[in-house]
Amino acid sequence: MLIFRGVGALSVWGMLACVVAVGAGAWLAVTPFLVEYRATSRIAECANLHVVAERFAHLQALANQIQNATGHWQTAQDQAGKTVATAGEIADRIATEAKAFTEFLQKANDNERANLRLEIEKLRRAEGDWLQVVTRMLDHVFALHQAAVRSGQSSLIEQLGQFQNACRDAVRRVGLAAFIVAPDELFDEKLHQLVDPQQTLLPASRVAETVATGYTYQGQLLRRALVALQPGAATDAEPANPSTAPPGDG
Repeated sequence: MLIFRGVGALSVWGMLACVVAVGAGAWLAVTPFLVEYRATSRIAECANLHVVAERFAHLQALANQIQNATGHWQTAQDQAGKTVATAGEIADRIATEAKAFTEFLQKANDNERANLRLEIEKLRRAEGDWLQVVTRMLDHVFALHQAAVRSGQSSLIEQLGQFQNACRDAVRRVGLAAFIVAPDELFDEKLHQLVDPQQTLLPASRVAETVATGYTYQGQLLRRALVALQPGAATDAEPANPSTAPPGDG
């Protein structure tokens, strides 16, 4: 308006007014776009802030879950520690009780062994006494039978022979067996013994008679048979010279 209605050249103030008017018009033309841009920016910022707020809330929930999980894990760790400590105490108690039980069993076993050893020794002594008594009885029966044989009475010999066989059969059931050396049998030092141990044996000595029976108990030799040798199978030992005898012998 200043340019179209102005008359002549514009003055300085007119030009200044034109510049101000053009600047004001430009400002008025750009202002809506600026306002719209600012509004759009604010809306985008609000949307971004909403998304950030949601993500922050999600992060906060996740942090709470992590904190809860951490708390649960700490509780579980504490419980596990208590469980391990309790298990260690139980293991120590079991080890102590097992050691005490082992010592008790060892003592009981030692006592049982001592008692069994004592009982075995008693049984062995009783067995030895029993064997000694039985062998003496059998020796007496054998002596009676030998006396009957020397008497020459056939009925007595038969009765005592049956009695002797019955006694031997009875003791044979428990493992005790009597054996007699047959006449004219070669002398065996492992099974036979002389009536006079001072006699000197000659080669190929033979037995004349059995003086006392030998015995085996459960397959093992209990006593050698006492025998007398045939004439000329042994010589008597020479008596010791008193002048050469050692002191104390007489």
